[in-house]
Amino acid sequence: MLTIIQNGELYAPNYLGKKDILLVDQRIAAIKDKLEVPGGAFDIKVVDVQGQMVAPGFLDSHVHITGGGGEGGFNSRTPELQLTDATLSGVTTVVGVLGTDGTTRTMGNLIAKAKGLKAEGLSCYIHTGSYQVPVKTLTGNIEEDILYVEEIIGAGEIAIADHRSSQPTTQEFARLASQARIGGILSGKAGIVNVHVGDSPDKVSLLEEVAASTDIPIKQFYPTHMNRTEQLFEAAIQFAKKGGWVDFTTSTIPKFLEEGELKCGVALKRMLKQGIPLEQITFTSDGQASLPDFDEQGEYVGMKIGKVSSLFQAVREAILEEGLDMATALQVITANPASILKLPRKGRLKEGMDADIVVLDQDLAIQHVFAMGQHMVNNGEAIVKGTFE
Repeated sequence: MLTIIQNGELYAPNYLGKKDILLVDQRIAAIKDKLEVPGGAFDIKVVDVQGQMVAPGFLDSHVHITGGGGEGGFNSRTPELQLTDATLSGVTTVVGVLGTDGTTRTMGNLIAKAKGLKAEGLSCYIHTGSYQVPVKTLTGNIEEDILYVEEIIGAGEIAIADHRSSQPTTQEFARLASQARIGGILSGKAGIVNVHVGDSPDKVSLLEEVAASTDIPIKQFYPTHMNRTEQLFEAAIQFAKKGGWVDFTTSTIPKFLEEGELKCGVALKRMLKQGIPLEQITFTSDGQASLPDFDEQGEYVGMKIGKVSSLFQAVREAILEEGLDMATALQVITANPASILKLPRKGRLKEGMDADIVVLDQDLAIQHVFAMGQHMVNNGEAIVKGTFE
């Protein structure tokens, strides 16, 4: 299939000006000031996006694709991600994780869901394991999971500084990080360790201890929820100054914000003012996760569900409310996660890259989405739906 996207203002995510893009099958074949549409036997789809902005498809690298939750009992298990949950939100690549429940939610289930989303047109990867240490894997070993299973690119989501974690020791965490690292090195994958950070006073001290006491670099860890509290955010600044990655979670509820959680746009702006390189910062949605509320004794009192749609909503707020420029705000959901996760054909508009594209109107509303060259959203409406949607 040949598709030409004409007359768009390109953010690659850096601003490139007005360009045309030629998509051939699943790749970006050409980006030119002007592409002529040939006549004759060619079957070419032309999408004119005059006055609109063209960006790379968004990467959401922390999504509970099989659902999450369960903190309130079996009836509080959240539903699976549907294809249009992602595409209508501009998300063309997701990374699936388990979470609190690594018992009824299994690695077999996670890999099957990832393959299903891929069959429906989304790019999907996963991490092996869940909150608990020792982690529950597919083959019985983190290293082998990463080596032998195409979709598995790292380990996680592993919990620290949280009453729901298994309270791993420095030695245990170093060992699993080493396994993920070796698996990544041998397979050419990221081998990253995705870390859930709770709101206990320990914050990210465990990760810092591993980096300080072993040969494992601090960039082996990819901690998320770092905007959860003001205290954790301050720890995130210090973690980033040591060279670490920092991820902010976009799904939230008013109660969490009232209790001190920082909006992602606010957190991003403050990090940049602290001199933290933009390349070290990402946003993820925590989509389909439970957002449980606990009292001071750790007892469950209620729950909401994380939404993939919050990812670009947070970027939009960073632009409109915090005054960040489009290229800067887009980078935390495009080029940055693609680099951290070693997905070389994702996150940028460039010849030879995967044809994952989002078109935004002047109000920053999503109008078109292409995933691996397939037109998924047209004029804000999903034209491709999941098998059971």
